Amino acid sequence: MTRILIPFELPDAASLSQHLIDELASVEVVVLGHYNLPEQTPSSVASEQFGEEARTAVDDIASQFRDAGADVTTRVVFGKDRGAAITQIATEEDCTAELIPAETDGMDRILVPIPDADIDRLPEFVRLVYNDMTQEVTLLHVTESEALERGEKRLSKAREQLIAAGFSPELVDSELIEDSDHDSSIKKLAGEYDAVVMYEAESRLGDFLFGSLPQRVADRTDDPVLVVRRDYEPQIRD
Repeated sequence: MTRILIPFELPDAASLSQHLIDELASVEVVVLGHYNLPEQTPSSVASEQFGEEARTAVDDIASQFRDAGADVTTRVVFGKDRGAAITQIATEEDCTAELIPAETDGMDRILVPIPDADIDRLPEFVRLVYNDMTQEVTLLHVTESEALERGEKRLSKAREQLIAAGFSPELVDSELIEDSDHDSSIKKLAGEYDAVVMYEAESRLGDFLFGSLPQRVADRTDDPVLVVRRDYEPQIRD
C-alpha cells in the first residue's frame, strides 16, 4: 500500500480540510510532528519540556485520519533542521511521497509538472488527489528551446500512462512551456490550480536559502502539494 508522509510544524500545526483527509483515507499515513528548536536548545531538554504537548498535538491530527479510515503512524522529532527530519522519517517509515498539507475546498484542477526522469509511478499519485469532481489534470513540462521536441515526447508518454491507468482522455490536458526559468514557470502556473502533484526536485544550493521547489510552490499557492520521492526504494517493514 502507498505510504504518505505528512509533516506538521509544532507547536502551531496547520489545519487540514476534511476534503483532503477523506482523499487520503485509502492510504497509509505517517503524521510527523516537527518541533523546531531555538539555537543552543538540546533535543533532550525540549523533549522533556514539550514532549507531552507535541505528542498530543500529533495524536489529534492522526485521529482525523483514523476517523476517515486511514492506517496512521505518528512520529515526533525535536530539532532545528526540518528538511533533514523529513528525509530521515520518510526513509525510516518507507514513505513513497510527502504531502505538504493545506486547506482546500476541492480538487477541480490538478497540475502535474513532468521532469526529465522516470515517471512510471505517476498515475498512482495523481489518483490520490483525484476525485469525481476533478475537471482537469494538466501535465506540464518546462524546457529550453533546444529540447522542445524531447519535451513533447515526455508529455505524450505521461498522458498515455494516465489514460492507460484509467483516466479519461478528455480529463488529461498537457502544456509545454519554453522557458529557461523552470521554477518560476511552475510556480506561476501552479497558482491557477487546486493541487499539485510533482516529483521531488534535485537538491540545489539555493534550497538552503529559499526552500525546495515543492515548498516554494506550496508557499505561493497555499494549495496541497504531493511530492513523490525521486529515489524511493522500498524497504522491508515488520
